[in-house]
Amino acid sequence: MKAIETKGLTKFYGRARGIENVDLKVEEGEIFGFIGPNGAGKSTTIRTLLGLIRKSGGEARVLGRDVWTEKEKILLETGYLPSEAAFYSGMRVNDVLEFSAKLRKKDCRAEAKRLAERLDLDLSRKVGELSLGNRKKVGIVAAMQHRPRLYVLDEPTSGLDPLIQREFFALLKERNAEGATVFLSSHVLSEIGRYCTRAGIVREGRLIREGAVDELAGSGLKRVTLHGASELPKIDGIKDVKLTEGSASFLYSGRADELVRALAALSFDDVSLTDPDIEEVFMHYYGKDGE
Repeated sequence: MKAIETKGLTKFYGRARGIENVDLKVEEGEIFGFIGPNGAGKSTTIRTLLGLIRKSGGEARVLGRDVWTEKEKILLETGYLPSEAAFYSGMRVNDVLEFSAKLRKKDCRAEAKRLAERLDLDLSRKVGELSLGNRKKVGIVAAMQHRPRLYVLDEPTSGLDPLIQREFFALLKERNAEGATVFLSSHVLSEIGRYCTRAGIVREGRLIREGAVDELAGSGLKRVTLHGASELPKIDGIKDVKLTEGSASFLYSGRADELVRALAALSFDDVSLTDPDIEEVFMHYYGKDGE
C-alpha cells in the first residue's frame, strides 16, 4: 500500500490555477521531498491530500483511504504541520498541546514533555508571548506527540535556529526508522538533498519530475567545467553558465557524443564532468528557458 497516491489530482480556485493533473506516489516508510518555490502549488497539494480543501478533479488516497470521504480517519493517523501554524494567543502551550491530543482521543502528555525538552520549548508560556521560532516548535510538537504513521510537514524549519533544526531532523529520522512515512515540503534544497530518499519537483501547479534524489541529481544532467577556456561550446542544452577567470562552467542536458564533438573544436587545458547537486537540478527545471 502506498502512503500517498494521486492520479490526475486537480484543484482550481474559480478560474485560478491551484494544481493540475498531479500524479504522485509516496511509498510507506520513506522520507519524500516536495520541492518548489512559493506559489508553485505545494500547500494546495497538501491541503487537498488531507481533505482540508475539496479537489476539483482526479483521485487521491492517503494511507489507503479516500481523502474526502475518509478524511477524519486519515487525520487521526497523520501529523500535519502547516507552513504558518496559528493558535489561540491566550492559551498556554501546554493547553494547546492537550487540546490537540484530545482531538485524536489520546493522552500525549508524556510524549509532549519529552519533545518539548528536546526542542527547548517552555510549556508554561502563553502562545501570544512566543517568538516565530517557538510558535513553530509548538506546531512540531502538536504534529509529533501522537506518534502518527504519516508526517505531512509544510516548510517545517522556517523560523528555527540551526541547532533546533538539527534536533528536529534527528527526531524525524528516529520516527522514520520506526516505520513512519514523512512527506516534507520545502524550498530549502539542502534539506531535501540531505534527508530525503525521493523527491518531486512542482512547477506552476504541475509535478514536472519525480524520482530518487540521487537520480534527479545525476540523470541526464552534468556540470561541465572547462579549465583555461576562452569560450563556450556552440551547442544546444547549455544552461546556468558560470564564468570565472581562467574557467567556464555550465550545466549540460544533451547527448554526450554531441558534447564531445563540440568540445573538440575548442582550446582549453582540462575538463571535468560531475553530477550536479539537488540545488542545480532545481534551477535547471526553474530556469527562465527551462521546459
